[in-house]
Amino acid sequence: MADESTNQGIPAPEGEADIIDTDYEIGQDNIETQIGPIGVDIHNPVFPVSGFVIVAFVFYALALPEQAGTFFNWLRPAVTSSFDWFFFGAADLFVLFCLFLIVSPWGKVRLGGNEATPDYSYIGWFAMLFAAGMGIGLMFYGVSEPMSHFSSSFGGTAVPEGGGARTDWAPLGAAAGDQAEAVRLGMAATIFHWGLHPWAIYAIVALALALFTYNKGLPLTIRSAFYPIFGERVWGWVGHIIDILAVYATLFGLATSLGFGATQANAGLYELFGVPTGATTEVILISVITVIALISVMRGLDGGVKVLSEINMALAFLLLIFVLIAGPTAVILTGFASSLMAYIEYLPALSNPIGREDVNFSQGWTAFYWAWWISWSPFVGMFIARVSRGRTVREFVICVLLIPSLVCVLWMSVFGGTAIHQVLSDGFTGAQDAALELKLFKMLGELPLAGITSFVGIVLVVVFFVTSSDSGSLVIDTITAGGKVDAPVPQRVFWCIFEGAVAIVLLLGGGLGALQAMVISTGLPFTVVLLLMCWAIFRGLLTEAR
Repeated sequence: MADESTNQGIPAPEGEADIIDTDYEIGQDNIETQIGPIGVDIHNPVFPVSGFVIVAFVFYALALPEQAGTFFNWLRPAVTSSFDWFFFGAADLFVLFCLFLIVSPWGKVRLGGNEATPDYSYIGWFAMLFAAGMGIGLMFYGVSEPMSHFSSSFGGTAVPEGGGARTDWAPLGAAAGDQAEAVRLGMAATIFHWGLHPWAIYAIVALALALFTYNKGLPLTIRSAFYPIFGERVWGWVGHIIDILAVYATLFGLATSLGFGATQANAGLYELFGVPTGATTEVILISVITVIALISVMRGLDGGVKVLSEINMALAFLLLIFVLIAGPTAVILTGFASSLMAYIEYLPALSNPIGREDVNFSQGWTAFYWAWWISWSPFVGMFIARVSRGRTVREFVICVLLIPSLVCVLWMSVFGGTAIHQVLSDGFTGAQDAALELKLFKMLGELPLAGITSFVGIVLVVVFFVTSSDSGSLVIDTITAGGKVDAPVPQRVFWCIFEGAVAIVLLLGGGLGALQAMVISTGLPFTVVLLLMCWAIFRGLLTEAR
């Protein structure tokens, strides 16, 4: 066991184990009882406080829908306009910290100790990373975001005195009229939202949890990462607040993604089969898919999430290859390189939080995205940590940060590039003019086998929906069970149902705007948590033998 000086961040002697010396035992504050045939093993007070507040929120949104809708409509612009600089600065810091870890001597530290070996192959590992971290978002925004940024950049309003054409919806207030540059900037702005910054956010949380769980012997819960800062106080109310914030951020981040998934699945069903669009159909979709997620939850991590993730990644890869071959292949491949270079070129300007004229873009797109990724980070980070034992810090950060970013560039180049090419070369504006949730299906409709590929798209949205709900339930249950990964299955069922219920209530109370507002509200305080987590990771790595 490490001595007290080791716990304070002083490097341990070479070769000495660095398990943190604490009297806390996993689950010691839990309430363990039997309610009829159902076993209960919940952390007190994290589970009851989280559950009560969420139930109260659901009741408020259902009982006073008009008032709730007004509140949601006010909340998002209020937060993004006041704290956009904070989201920007924090996200930039996360990227720089991750890049530092890759080149630092601590990159050699192995998660789980020098003798640990990975639990999953690279293929299984990557499949779970993408299914949990980006699935629904890539399907929803793969066509719509490149098209939106291209359209706003190419169709801005003129500015007097020869200033070109500018628009505050366009990235960087881009000049309209230059078609080629509008494509480059539109793709660069899209990659900016799906590249290094979001994956750095995920990597911070995942690395902190893996390090303090596998190398320091602490429970797999968010509070454990803060032991170097707060010491034994993490087992008291300081830790309770951190874990409760993590539950809220995870739940509302998931609810937002489930809402996006439901609206897109509904749009696809309308395109293919004429199924009516609207809140009723979306509620039915969320309910049905939640039931499917419940089945996956009861099968566990390996029998549920892992199997579905691998199926989904295979389908996503096939759809990607089909669009690459059936679409403008040469344009897509050259566009991939061009988009990557444009991303590197525009990255400093897009990352800059000071003096922005493109307020609708920087606040309405970027600040919302950073809050969304941060609200997802407890869920995705803990999930990545659970499947990443045995990797070195350098291997972990490279695989979680750089490789997924490149795959996102490829995905956006294939789907977004195809849709933009349809506008510029074929004069087809169906995808450009359609609502966000319909753009993917309009683009696929211009390619061969449109009915089959659109149906595959719907299946992908649904299964990504299921894997997100399933893995999110596992993570929230672990947090609210005090770090236990083998808590009774009915507790996971409870959280799975709650995720669906919150998504339904928010859709009814204010649509996607309400979902986005709650993501912003939970992402703001959790940004502070992530900033502290960076310092905790550094202190924790100082005590590791390299």
